[in-house]
Amino acid sequence: MDLGIRGKRALVMGGSSGLGYAIAKTLAAEGAEVAICSRDGARAANAARETGAKASFICDLSKPGAGKEAVTEAIAKLGSVDILVSNTGGPPKGQFADITAAQWLAGFQGLWMSAVESAQAALPGMRSRKWGRILFVTSAAAKEPMAGLTVSNGLRAGLLGLTKSLAHEVAIDGVTVNALLPGYTDTERLRELGIPADKITAMIPAGRLGRPDEFAALAAFVASQPAAYLTGQALMVDGGWSRAI
Repeated sequence: MDLGIRGKRALVMGGSSGLGYAIAKTLAAEGAEVAICSRDGARAANAARETGAKASFICDLSKPGAGKEAVTEAIAKLGSVDILVSNTGGPPKGQFADITAAQWLAGFQGLWMSAVESAQAALPGMRSRKWGRILFVTSAAAKEPMAGLTVSNGLRAGLLGLTKSLAHEVAIDGVTVNALLPGYTDTERLRELGIPADKITAMIPAGRLGRPDEFAALAAFVASQPAAYLTGQALMVDGGWSRAI
């Protein structure tokens, strides 16, 4: 299938590893011109070389205003942003009683405001060109909370409401907005959580962890021209883990 994104300009936030890396690689393979941003400039540059991305730069999405700055930098390097992949690392584990106000605020900036700021910055150009794709990479925890991930559970669910609300506003302009919800996937983030792999796979009907390239394949389709009628959706990629309808 021709995804119709050759020559489109894509910004993949958090693209130096994990799901962001896989998405950047897949979009570049489809002919998109990709920019990667990451807190680590060396890792971002290395990821750009490995994935075929056209540009890379440093961006710490935990800082206020960083989402807007990332889009501005990507436009400077690519000329425009047609595809925005808002993707950030997850906040630390913790039970509700142990989480400080500072940790809640840091999670809010990293998970929520970076998505809001980047979308606000990218939308004017998308709307003027009558074509755009916004992908909020969130987590299966947005629909079915995961034990010990209190900050993530609380904040990611809100992005689903934002997805639906924003999708309704901009659909008339040829811009789609969707949320992608990865389940347990074989990434550095999962290993950082320290959950034994056998314990996880026992909960998953597919009997294994997901692969980043499988998630990236969905992201590329959602960003494609054939997916122009797909908007306002929360799409789970979890091997059947979630029991939610």
